[in-house]
Amino acid sequence: MTIIHPLLVLLLAALCGPAHAADVPVGVTLADTQRLVRGNGTEPASLDPHKVEGVPEGNVLRDLFEGLVNSGPQGDVVPGVAERWETKDNLVYVFHLRKDARWSNGDLVTAADFVYAFRRAVDPATASPYSWYLEKATIQQATEVVNGRLPPEELGIKALNDHTLEITLASPVPYFVSMLSLAPTYPVHRGTLEQHGDTWTRVGNMVSNGAYRLSNWVVNERIELKRNPHYWNDEHTVLDEVAYLPIASQNAEMNRFLSGELDMTYDIPLEHFKRLRQERPDAIRVGGYVGTYYYIFNTRKPPFNDARIRKALSYAIDRDIIAGKVMGQGELPAYTLAPRVVDGFTPPALDWAGWSQAERNERARALIEQAGYGRGNPLRFELLYNTSENHRKVAVAIASMWKKHLGVEVELVNQEWKTYLDTKTQGNFDVARAGWIADYNEASSMLDLMQSSHGNNDGKYSNPGFDRLMARSRLATDVQARNDLYARAEEMLAVDMPLAPIYQYVKARLVQPRVGGYPNNPLDNIYSKDMYIKAE
Repeated sequence: MTIIHPLLVLLLAALCGPAHAADVPVGVTLADTQRLVRGNGTEPASLDPHKVEGVPEGNVLRDLFEGLVNSGPQGDVVPGVAERWETKDNLVYVFHLRKDARWSNGDLVTAADFVYAFRRAVDPATASPYSWYLEKATIQQATEVVNGRLPPEELGIKALNDHTLEITLASPVPYFVSMLSLAPTYPVHRGTLEQHGDTWTRVGNMVSNGAYRLSNWVVNERIELKRNPHYWNDEHTVLDEVAYLPIASQNAEMNRFLSGELDMTYDIPLEHFKRLRQERPDAIRVGGYVGTYYYIFNTRKPPFNDARIRKALSYAIDRDIIAGKVMGQGELPAYTLAPRVVDGFTPPALDWAGWSQAERNERARALIEQAGYGRGNPLRFELLYNTSENHRKVAVAIASMWKKHLGVEVELVNQEWKTYLDTKTQGNFDVARAGWIADYNEASSMLDLMQSSHGNNDGKYSNPGFDRLMARSRLATDVQARNDLYARAEEMLAVDMPLAPIYQYVKARLVQPRVGGYPNNPLDNIYSKDMYIKAE
């Protein structure tokens, strides 16, 4: 996270250090074939940076595209296309672009490319599910453009020359630069989009500016990338090829890993974790992950517009069992939306978090009975989740808890990733499994999700008081002052309970010992250009 004190000019590139690349230790022998094969969970919904919202898409796009900055191995901000930047007031940021940054077709990457891309991301015609992200960054006029009140040309971004970009914010955001490593801020090649329209992301059409270029895409089978020889830091890239396999079944993915077909998995099957930790300790990788697993309530749909129902369902979830027994990979019970591992965040001491589970169950029964439900009149609803054995196990366990303690009748509804995203976005659900991974290592990246205007606020929670707290947090340059506002926001969520936090993520996966350069990034932002394959 980059914090800038008001009125102090910092040449931030000097603080960030050089851009990261594959760092092969002396004495390591590289394999003759530098190809990495990664499990990716599911088929990406798109490879258009401005039309995605999920982790599977982000994994591939980090290799294909590069924004102004990247996320370093420890989650730190490192230069990307911008080699340095400065600001005097946290309002106007000037980025100096590399003169050797090029697209995969050899064209120069210019400031005008970023202007075009940012405008496209907020243009209502693009229908970007992440247009809200540039609003939350408070880029000048972003809200007016997103809502169609101003044309995209009025967005607060301009090219001062080919290699100098200026971005103006409506409010000072001290962590603004750390927000610029995410897909909605990636540049796109204007000529390619204008030539190919909606088919610009197909093999043979796509022009990208990252360390890799798209070479093959067989839907529901594999996405393959090859090194981009025009990438400005190609000299320090080691992996020649990367393949992403959309394997939804954790067991199938694990078996392909154990047979040597995969170098990295997306997940680990819960029921095999303890065995694998004993049998393959060299392959188990578990790290902190700035994210929370939760259930979202459709607050506009009765009876979930009643906070008593939402609280009852949340209280009756035994988080110790879910985190420790069902998951069991190091996850922690969650009572707040922002996890405790977020940089600079100390969770508030919420009353209900301190109760015993027996006390929570008793309060839950009283609340649901007050709302008119109980054994004689059971609450019935659907619980939506996307295809995953792990999600199913959690859903079965929680549905059992609700049945036992509240007499609730739950129908589990499983949908494939793309359908699930659409169902949730359209609000066609009662209660839905969800998870949020921070886009940058700051509590606002989690808490913004519950703002009325947030594009991923699928439960349609709206509290003007909460919105005001989050707006005030953007003006607080002092870390402790911001944390106090975040704590108050969490306390408000505990009263309204628009979602039920369940556990704080860790990222557990299998990685072959031959893979070098694997980072401990708390956002799980992994760049293939930073890794390599060792000779066995």
